[in-house]
Amino acid sequence: QVQLVESGGGLVQAGGSLRLSCAASGRTFISTYPMGWFRQAPGKERELVAAIGWNGGATTYYADSVKGRFTISRDNAKNTVDLQMNNLKPEDTAIFYCAAGRMWSQDLRPTSFTSWGQGTQVTVSS
Repeated sequence: QVQLVESGGGLVQAGGSLRLSCAASGRTFISTYPMGWFRQAPGKERELVAAIGWNGGATTYYADSVKGRFTISRDNAKNTVDLQMNNLKPEDTAIFYCAAGRMWSQDLRPTSFTSWGQGTQVTVSS
């Protein structure tokens, strides 16, 4: 299990931007893990928003609803994974969770992620 801590959530107006950051605690180095950001809105299932492979970030995935607006990136030196969110919409309002997959895995499917942070709230007002 990888221990993850999210930060950067908050309240923003539609059209605004937020940057979420996920850090691994302890002595875990997330450079060898695929990483993802999920979100869960009230009354809805948790969905994978963006994911990035461990191989220098060459492999990425984005949900159709966020393509062109969100960018996932990783900084292995800082041991962090960020989600830059631009042009936010009220429907982006959700709790956002950072997640890690299995070490050395290339699998970015939602079911492949096994470790989760506690989540950070993102609220977009209209």
